[in-house]
Amino acid sequence: MLNMGFEMVQVWHPLVLSLKTISVVALLLVFIGIPLSYYLSNEQLKYKWLIETFVTLPLIFPPIAIGFLLLLLLGKYGWIGSYLNTLGIRFIFEFKGLVIAGFVAALPLMVKPLQSAIELFPKAIKEAAYMSGKSRFHTFVFIILPCIKKSLFAALLIAEARALGEVGITLMLGGNIVGKTDTISLAIYNAVFDGEYALSLFLCAILIVVSLAVFIALHFFQKEEQLL
Repeated sequence: MLNMGFEMVQVWHPLVLSLKTISVVALLLVFIGIPLSYYLSNEQLKYKWLIETFVTLPLIFPPIAIGFLLLLLLGKYGWIGSYLNTLGIRFIFEFKGLVIAGFVAALPLMVKPLQSAIELFPKAIKEAAYMSGKSRFHTFVFIILPCIKKSLFAALLIAEARALGEVGITLMLGGNIVGKTDTISLAIYNAVFDGEYALSLFLCAILIVVSLAVFIALHFFQKEEQLL
């Protein structure tokens, strides 16, 4: 093994943990984020502004503060956590807490662009589908989504990148337990404070590669849209 000043297990564990986390987050974004985007695209929706406020809150509210509020909500003695704890379901200092943190941070970056794409979809096409007997569900899944798939993939990529880089909420819910809840971003944080700069640089390099891959993919989607 090459002498890099650190052991590869210090890289593999947070990297694999982060990949597992964003994989589950991706599923949540698909099964919750997409329907929520469609729901919020309804112009007649009552209290739409209130729901949008809660969804977009992570974009403007400090992550560490959001993490603290979630800690109060999901903690052992929290409003929801106390009930779930009796069922043996725990979020704090567990993998599930990392997933919640990533999902909360990523949700607005998934919902808002996708909501805009749905709202901009031609109403004439939707009305034609309804008049031909297609249900709203069929129209959305088989007509609207295929037409805005590039916007969907772009939103999902950006949201996943945000989940991968999340620190504040993850720190509060996951507890930054080395070997258990230290994601790659928290591993960089730990390495810097431990004076392991070689490890910090190596982990940063991994995130740089991931970030570049995301930007290249986004550029590809934008270029294809311009050609259509």
